Amino acid sequence: MRDTARTSVEGHQARLLGQAKIRMLFVAAVFMVGYLAVSLRLVDLTLLRDTQETQTTQSAAADKDAPRKPARALRGTITDRNGELMATSLRMASVFADATVVSDAAKLAKQLAQILPEEKEKELFTKLNSKRKFIWIARNIPPRQMQAINMLGEPSLGFQDEARRIYPHGRLTSHILGYTDVDGIGIAGIERAYQKQLAEGEDDLRLSIDLRIQHLLHRELGAAMKTFSAKAAIGLVMDVRSGEIIAMVSLPDFDPYHPAQASDEQKFNRATLGVFEMGSTMKLFPVAAALDAGIASFATTYDAREPIRFGRHTINDYHAKRRVMTLPEVFIHSSNIGTARMAQSLGDGGLRDFYKKLGFLERAPIELPERGTPLAPRPWREINTLTASYGHGIAVSPVHLARAAAALTNGGILIEPTMIYDETRSHEMKGARVIKTETSQRVRDLLELVVAGGTGGKAAAEGYGVGGKTGTADKTLGKGYSKNARLSSFLGVYPIEAPRYAVLAIIDEPQPTKETYGYATGGWTAAPVVGKVIEQMAPLYGIAPQSGPKRDIKAEMARYLKDSKEGKNIATAGTDR
Repeated sequence: MRDTARTSVEGHQARLLGQAKIRMLFVAAVFMVGYLAVSLRLVDLTLLRDTQETQTTQSAAADKDAPRKPARALRGTITDRNGELMATSLRMASVFADATVVSDAAKLAKQLAQILPEEKEKELFTKLNSKRKFIWIARNIPPRQMQAINMLGEPSLGFQDEARRIYPHGRLTSHILGYTDVDGIGIAGIERAYQKQLAEGEDDLRLSIDLRIQHLLHRELGAAMKTFSAKAAIGLVMDVRSGEIIAMVSLPDFDPYHPAQASDEQKFNRATLGVFEMGSTMKLFPVAAALDAGIASFATTYDAREPIRFGRHTINDYHAKRRVMTLPEVFIHSSNIGTARMAQSLGDGGLRDFYKKLGFLERAPIELPERGTPLAPRPWREINTLTASYGHGIAVSPVHLARAAAALTNGGILIEPTMIYDETRSHEMKGARVIKTETSQRVRDLLELVVAGGTGGKAAAEGYGVGGKTGTADKTLGKGYSKNARLSSFLGVYPIEAPRYAVLAIIDEPQPTKETYGYATGGWTAAPVVGKVIEQMAPLYGIAPQSGPKRDIKAEMARYLKDSKEGKNIATAGTDR
């Protein structure tokens, strides 16, 4: 009986213990569910709700005029030929407002004006009081301003990620790169020309530009503008074998971050869009045409004793020699009369056809959208042959001039100019032959003579063989020409014994100085720019200075020159028209 009673008690205790355990598990489960519920609520309040509210605010603020969009791929990067950054994009925030839920427009406008110094309080108030569901307040703001606006806790404001274009070198490359609008669309320059490729953001763009040479050219042209109180300046450096543009400068330039604040004059790319009557630098081309056609040699003479009278036109020389001159003398003395007679010898349409072959009668084939159309006589009459021979009556761009000069000095091949780098391009010249190889050598001899004993002496670079041609053209004024406004230029090539680069400098409306003895011609204003650029560029490009005896081109050409000293006197007199 005792055993039975004890067994009954133990069973009852076991049942009580089991019930207690079940109750404890139930209570624990209730606490766990409660804890989980609280945790989920906290997550909802701190994370999900914030995100939901932000999306709700942005969705409410965005209407059909500015739909909420996912962040686009960043616009492609642009570099120079050495991989140096020229243009890139950064993610930045833009702030917008739903003016229908702004409670105090005046107060909010004042707060935003303090955070956004570039925005005017009055204009902000007008936006915030417009009752429009979506209105931009500011685009591409820095993180500090975004944080300050966020701290206002204003439910009517929202942010959208956008990209801002960055130009590390600012004005230096403004005419090359151009710029984009606030929506990242290319408006000018390379940005516009390669809009599709850059917008996709998949491939970077590598230009032929060398920023080191761009700096050199920009600095020297800027200094010349200041020295001669000039209106503008233009410069180009081109690889005569590949057609690659190594540097391109057009002054005045502009700030690509604020293109709307720039004048039309500043945004005008004179190097490709501008067309000018180039003056005596154009004399290179009728000379080459005559030599190549076999109707002239260095021994051929031209009567420059009297002006040429053609109807109501009279063609004179700036400092007339009033004598019969050989072809090299016509070139180094820059005789208008002699050059016109040379052009006449090419026959009807001969010079026009040669100019067409060089591309002077159509827009230059370069990637930039800003390309000027040459101005040429139509119909082309005999008087036009005479005046176009010395650069009057026909207007071309600086790119036209550099490209044609490259063809005449690289062995005779006309290469298309390009702004895009291609490492394979420099290994072979691809283009149409415009003159014979031997004619190209004769042209180089004449260019070297101009620097050694003619009007281009100030382009000489110590240790390097330089050839070139000066030019000074009176600018057009109405139906005639101004006597007080001129375009002074120098077109240089180096090393002249085996040309690699053409360097062009143009000074627009330079004023004479005491140091130039009252002259403002190409030999005094533009030639020194070219010489300085070559002296600094050549070592950077591993072009060794000349060693051994220097070629005496004047001695070699002495039999064609009446007085070898005369050329040096011309450089002093500035007779490069």
